[in-house]
Amino acid sequence: MEITITLSDSHPTTTIRELLEQEWLVPRKVRHFLRIRKNVWINKKPALFHFEVCAGDHITLHFEDSDYQYQEVQLGEASFIQSLYEDEHLIIVNKPTGMKTHPNAPTEKDTLLNHLAAYLLKKEQRPYVVHRLDKETSGAILFAKNPFVLPILGRMLEQKKIYRRYQALVWGTMRHDMTFNDKIGRDRHDRRKRVVDNKHGQSALTHVYVDQVLNNQTKIYCVLETGRTHQIRVHLSYHGHPIVGDPLYQNQSDKRLMLHALELHMIHPFTQEKIIGQALPALWNSP
Repeated sequence: MEITITLSDSHPTTTIRELLEQEWLVPRKVRHFLRIRKNVWINKKPALFHFEVCAGDHITLHFEDSDYQYQEVQLGEASFIQSLYEDEHLIIVNKPTGMKTHPNAPTEKDTLLNHLAAYLLKKEQRPYVVHRLDKETSGAILFAKNPFVLPILGRMLEQKKIYRRYQALVWGTMRHDMTFNDKIGRDRHDRRKRVVDNKHGQSALTHVYVDQVLNNQTKIYCVLETGRTHQIRVHLSYHGHPIVGDPLYQNQSDKRLMLHALELHMIHPFTQEKIIGQALPALWNSP
């Protein structure tokens, strides 16, 4: 695998070593092989790790197949993939409701990851999971196309540099915007579920914005600052406004869970361009 990155016009001067270790998060073992194999070039010329690079330079890295491991998955149906944005490093796709993000067993082949693997096969690329959406949740979800960019995207997610906005239809009347910061932990009685556990749970932060009040229901937007399992569903249910159609936190059997990941915004880690993936059709028309 060979990757060439052009440093942005605003990129500060740094060394190859600092670039690989601190900015691109290349694992120590892989950095070692890049160095001893002399698999780094600056502007098509061999480079050593102490060489400096600056804005506009072209950095080429050559990786051997053994440098990174890939968990093989069965190929699904490429036609199931609706791409919202993609380039050589990453792809944002629109996940249908009722589809798992990734398989939990080697024999599974009906998850989004299986279908994306088939979609990328013709491009000689492979998908890597950056984050997840619940099976019942639809909408925009981000995948890496190579293992090199995967830790970079993971750090962006941790540092809240990937903006995700959801639509939800909830029961009850919510007349004011609010923020939920209840900690979330595992349900000791049901391994499928999560609960508010402010003593032992993990921190979680959900911003809620009211869009429209209906008859005993409210259309809302949610913005996440953390990514705990079932975070939006748990917070809303705990505060008396479960999501319409939630089979787990309200035992409801509507056609679908009314939760949709409408938008995913981010600044591209290499080009510094703003990327917007909008998953349409939405639950309702968004302003």
